[in-house]
Amino acid sequence: MALREILNLVWINICGNKSKVLLTSLGIIVGAATIVIVVAIGLGGQKDVQEQFKNLNAGTVTIADNSGALSGNRGGFGGGMPGGMPSGGNNRGGASFGGRMPGGMMGGVQQIKKTVFTEDDLEELTYFIPNIEEITLLVSGSSDVEGGTLEEELSSTIVGATSEYMEITNLEMLHGEFFTDTDNADLERVAVLGYDAAVSIFENVQDAYGSQININSKKYTVIGVLTKTGSTVSDITLDSAVFVPYNSAVKYVLGSNNATPKIVAVVENVNEIEDTISSVETLLAEMYPKGSFTVTDAGSQVAASQKSANTMSVLLIAVASVVFVVGGIGIMNVLFVSVKERTREIGILKALGSSRKDILLQFLLEANFISIFGGIIGVAVGYLLMPVVRLTGMSVVASTSASVIALLFAIVTGTLFGFYPAWQAACMKPIEALNHE
Repeated sequence: MALREILNLVWINICGNKSKVLLTSLGIIVGAATIVIVVAIGLGGQKDVQEQFKNLNAGTVTIADNSGALSGNRGGFGGGMPGGMPSGGNNRGGASFGGRMPGGMMGGVQQIKKTVFTEDDLEELTYFIPNIEEITLLVSGSSDVEGGTLEEELSSTIVGATSEYMEITNLEMLHGEFFTDTDNADLERVAVLGYDAAVSIFENVQDAYGSQININSKKYTVIGVLTKTGSTVSDITLDSAVFVPYNSAVKYVLGSNNATPKIVAVVENVNEIEDTISSVETLLAEMYPKGSFTVTDAGSQVAASQKSANTMSVLLIAVASVVFVVGGIGIMNVLFVSVKERTREIGILKALGSSRKDILLQFLLEANFISIFGGIIGVAVGYLLMPVVRLTGMSVVASTSASVIALLFAIVTGTLFGFYPAWQAACMKPIEALNHE
């Protein structure tokens, strides 16, 4: 039998059982739509990760104090450090609690074992570790902000940093300029607003530049507004933060007793980042023998986040595959029934000279047509559902590859689950088939 004749028979059978074809393909439709949505969600998750870390250089290293508090009151710890701290390298371990406080005690009260990084630490890290290109102190906390069109105080994230922070995090100015080293040294009360922070306080970002706001009941002049980034760096949402010079943040906003600075650095050669981290840990152990630190790099954070997103995508695709299996079982059951109903037809075709191959191909093509039909409808349904998924707040990214994967799944499902019923039909003996009632 010619292929054209086989295709004609397949088309006649499909058109004569439209409702059956539609019901049979429901499983495939659901599976294909699931594949399209799942891949779109996975790509959306990857895009979210990229957006989240787009302002973070791959070679960024963050050093944070990991010491735990013991007990008691810090009682004048901040005031004992300036001038009382030795400047030597290896003697720094006890110096974080002040050379004036023997045994870590002050007035009979045990001090909290917390390391407070200083600008001297930046100098030593830069001097002893040549792979460090940029470095800054970073401190953050929450404080009430007043001003602009606000009718009541707004609790905002206040970030204290040096001028290098702008380059390290790839920030761009929408209006004005970032604060300078001179602003930091002179304890200037100036502020740079993230885009969302400017909108929240002033409603219009143009009104923010040059205006004054109150942070912790002290006036600050807004000297700049950042371009919207949508990124998070060191657990700080850049768009909603208020940035002030590091020294101003410590003295006027957070207080020296409450400030827990981090060190953020960018390495020059990313390929040597592991060796650089090892060198940083070694140097910190010498500088602060009693300290405990966490040293992380942005590349590992991005890789871990991407891995999590990819793992979730794989799991969701596995779930979609189960849906395809269910759809395939549906196709197989319907074909079994169809073979039973069309036994006499099979006998007539064989009596007229149709070979096993012709019968096998006819039923396989029917299974594939049903699955392809379901795959195409499922892909369309998947694209139609994407706007609905976006309404839930999830990011979805349409992908041509997802459509191709869904269609391939559909074809493979139709072929695998349609083969046995088709083979059963092909193996029928003509006389038995013709005598079947």
